Amino acid sequence: MTQRNDPQSWYVYILQCSDRSLYTGIAKDLEKRVAQHNSGTGAKYTRGRTPVELVFVEGMRCHGDALRRECQIKRMSLAQKRKIIEAATF
Repeated sequence: MTQRNDPQSWYVYILQCSDRSLYTGIAKDLEKRVAQHNSGTGAKYTRGRTPVELVFVEGMRCHGDALRRECQIKRMSLAQKRKIIEAATF
């Protein structure tokens, strides 16, 4: 996994919302993006489901790689997503 403070990195992340649902997204500034979700200025999906908790993060080298991985994760079943979350160490 890429270091979180690398300004050239893109991140794929999964948030667990207050209703225990999962939200997957990408960001260049991960801390800022999570704060946006928690303040209600993030994605529409997370607005009524705050607070959110960061449960998975994976660093990517470029925007295109991050988009591809985001799509791959979004196509996973809930069980598959929970499995990668459990295996993650960040």
